[in-house]
Amino acid sequence: MTSLDAERLEILLDSLPKGGFPGKAALEEELDRARIVDPKNVPPTVVTMNSTVKFKLMPAGEEFCLTLVYPGRVDDQGTTISILAPVGSALLGLSIGDEIQWPRPGGGMLQVRIEEIVYQPERAGEYDL
Repeated sequence: MTSLDAERLEILLDSLPKGGFPGKAALEEELDRARIVDPKNVPPTVVTMNSTVKFKLMPAGEEFCLTLVYPGRVDDQGTTISILAPVGSALLGLSIGDEIQWPRPGGGMLQVRIEEIVYQPERAGEYDL
């Protein structure tokens, strides 16, 4: 995780009311165990905040893209996922090829694999997002 992401997420977590969202503890745990790196040193294959990620449903092969964002930047078109969502906090720091369980609408779980980091701010030299 980049030092900028860690700092911004700490501020976000501090601003939330106690018990304000169910995934707060999980995101705090992610921050506690994260390896913090300078934004200029993060590998281009790692999911950071504001990264756009291409996923593949396993084994069906269907692909979709989402951008990992702060809560105020979630859109209505379904192209973003909030860092405060359980899957959002789980994505932070994953790499191309990693697989995770994703809640299926209506119940159950899907297996998805990170196929590509379509956009990563650090790779593009953009640090003020």
